[in-house]
Amino acid sequence: MTIHHFKGFGGVRLEADISGDENDPAILLVHGAGQTRAVWGTVAEGLVQAGRRVVSLDLRGHGGSEWPEGGRYDLAAHVEDLRAVLAQLGSRPVVVAATFGGWIASIALSVDGSNLAAGLVLVDMPVRSDPQVAKDIGERLRKVGTKVSDWDNRALDGVDLDAVSAQLLDAGPSLKLPTLVIRGGISWVRQAEGTKEFDKSLPDAEVFEVADADLLVMTDRTEALLAHLLDFLERKQPRTANEFRAGSDARTLRDAMGCFATGITVVTALGDDGAPIGLTANSFTSVSLDPPLLLVCIAKTSGTAHRLREAEHFAVNMLQTSQQPTSNRFAGKGQDRFAATAWHSGETGVPLLDGSLGSFECKRHAVHQGGDHFILIGEVVRAQYEPRRDPLLYFRGKYRRLHFA
Repeated sequence: MTIHHFKGFGGVRLEADISGDENDPAILLVHGAGQTRAVWGTVAEGLVQAGRRVVSLDLRGHGGSEWPEGGRYDLAAHVEDLRAVLAQLGSRPVVVAATFGGWIASIALSVDGSNLAAGLVLVDMPVRSDPQVAKDIGERLRKVGTKVSDWDNRALDGVDLDAVSAQLLDAGPSLKLPTLVIRGGISWVRQAEGTKEFDKSLPDAEVFEVADADLLVMTDRTEALLAHLLDFLERKQPRTANEFRAGSDARTLRDAMGCFATGITVVTALGDDGAPIGLTANSFTSVSLDPPLLLVCIAKTSGTAHRLREAEHFAVNMLQTSQQPTSNRFAGKGQDRFAATAWHSGETGVPLLDGSLGSFECKRHAVHQGGDHFILIGEVVRAQYEPRRDPLLYFRGKYRRLHFA
């Protein structure tokens, strides 16, 4: 086990234990208010033994993490801390968060969550907090080993409990990543107002209620928690690699290819009638600098494939982060793609999309057959780009953006 420091929101130092092989799938553990990362001890050990790399984090004002001088413990600060930690990790972990940590994780991952994490597990998370029950939980946790001196008392006063429920219900529909909800079958958490509404709002969730867990699954039924957690991980984040062999499911091959992150382009040209045509493509690469050649792969089933194959000139428009709607528009059917897209004619007459990261105007150099696609090679006659913009990326079937630690 090693101790690692992350830089949180506002420069606050956050401390974590890291255990397990660095090549194993990652798990990020987030404790609740009035706890420290030590509360995850048994769970973390079980996860490591099951072949997982575990990062167990102390929240600001808790355990080994810094206690901010200004006493800023509002929920927004915790949310930005978690997003900062996720951006600094080398891979997307499954986030396992308990009680108050679940509030933080739910809100943090409701924006671009699939870019930051591979999954979410919410343990004992109430949707609405009862102050008396929160007090009882705090006393219970102190009995199992957490000391008041391990956390800043101001941390419990920094969150507006009345506003949390609405924030969680807003966040639920946006948690578009595999989610597991675990709570006690007879606990107040299960009975709390808004619980069923929150569960139903989750797009991709499994809900388990652990029998005989009165107050907290995390402390009352640790082994049951670990069993459900490992089952979820083996199905959603398996340790063994998927395999494709010739003649097997083509979807597996597509998923394997999807592990290579790419940019996204829109290939444009003029049709026989002089009207603009175009489609979205991410199979694009440089071929040669002398002569200046590039290629794109076009599906033969595309409605504009035959016109792109015959066009004397075409353009490749590289998309930037705000052009996700453009990518969807040119990948879909049944609409006038150019009517809703700002564009202008390039020097060769081909359509260039306004606001793109860059564009390449090409004359047709060669066309080669490639199975269900054809390979269109173009000689670049003019290129332009905007270095201050960031690319729109595609990885594992989803749009992505660059993240800078």
